Amino acid sequence: MDNSPSHVITDRGLLAGKVAFVSGAGRGIGAAAARLFAREGARVLLAARTERQLKEVTEEIRAAGGIAGYAVCDLADPASVRAAVDRAVELYGRLDVAFNNGATGVPPGPLDQTTEADFDQVYAVNLKGVWLAMAAQVAAVRATAGSGAIVNTSSVGSLRGNPALPSYGAMKRAVNSLTESAAVTYGPEGIRVNAIAPGTTLTEMMREWDERSPGVIDRLNARTPLGRAAAPEEVAQAAAWLLSDRASYVTGTVLPVDGGMQAA
Repeated sequence: MDNSPSHVITDRGLLAGKVAFVSGAGRGIGAAAARLFAREGARVLLAARTERQLKEVTEEIRAAGGIAGYAVCDLADPASVRAAVDRAVELYGRLDVAFNNGATGVPPGPLDQTTEADFDQVYAVNLKGVWLAMAAQVAAVRATAGSGAIVNTSSVGSLRGNPALPSYGAMKRAVNSLTESAAVTYGPEGIRVNAIAPGTTLTEMMREWDERSPGVIDRLNARTPLGRAAAPEEVAQAAAWLLSDRASYVTGTVLPVDGGMQAA
């Protein structure tokens, strides 16, 4: 574990005093976000399907002086999603912010080669799971903190045609619509809702895609003005800012965090 000064918990930070819910927190962007949010002063509830990964990240946060707990959560199971959000309130007495980052991938390929089972799974996790989580989070924020913020993880692949991952891109584009609709609905209550649209990010999911399609990361980097993939923490930093009070007048946006890929 990195014990350099940048990884030591401090008393003040972007999310000081807030309770944060993070899904997909066992690895990748979600794990990076959980660590970052704790370093920025939040009490964090980590949620994901794999308990071993959750325990590891939770223990890292606690070892650095942060406050973290976890709940095993299957985003395709409505009762599991609601229970995980409720667990944050049980542990910390409130919910202020939530980062809906959990997602599942599908094998790359054209639309006609996507199986119905894969389509149904990516719908259940990447779209319905986000909808379920947002509904539970709005209720929890209303009942406790009163106001707050939600960030959903979309994808730069939702902002244009996505022939390699058509069902994944479709669900992420629908997440953008949910984000915008929720921002309009809950803005009058002081609940902000935004999304981030990461580009190529060095997560386990991205590395698995590169293994199945060797060279895909290099090809994506060649289309990216910054010429490289993001580290998971670089994406998490954008989510942290959107959840913080420093983004207090930002809602209803889908923020590309893509090294300029969408602009190219």
